[in-house]
Amino acid sequence: MAAPSDPPGALRRRVGVIQEFREFIARGSVIDLAVGVIIGAAFNDIVKTLVDQVVMPPIGLLLSGIDFSHLAWVLKADNPATAVDERVAVHYGALINAGIKFLIVAWAVFLLVKMINVIRRREAEEGPPTPPAPTPQESLLIEIRDLLKAQAGRDGTGS
Repeated sequence: MAAPSDPPGALRRRVGVIQEFREFIARGSVIDLAVGVIIGAAFNDIVKTLVDQVVMPPIGLLLSGIDFSHLAWVLKADNPATAVDERVAVHYGALINAGIKFLIVAWAVFLLVKMINVIRRREAEEGPPTPPAPTPQESLLIEIRDLLKAQAGRDGTGS
């Protein structure tokens, strides 16, 4: 609601902005983007589980039981005499896990784009679809049209 001190057209402008915002949100591209973000977030959870729970344990087993997520370069050790956690470390194992996650996501996106490209190439090779043959009624109408054009051409009154 417009305040008493608002200029007379302020309420109309607000309603116009709200309507414009509704139209913006209702556009297909915005909705497609929102769906893509939601699917991407869900895909992120799948990839995280795949890397952390499926891929990394066998790799760690092959490398004598190393758990990559706990690999770190300790810059300053924790002092057991104090209650405060003073440990400072560079967790490069987390970086290795993130790199593997990236490779999995990149591979999945590559396969998706490759599949879309194959489908597009097939469609391009097929060419445009041929129009269906005219029905008997359409054929009769085409003959009548052609006869009328020919008759109009002989009479000299053609268009």
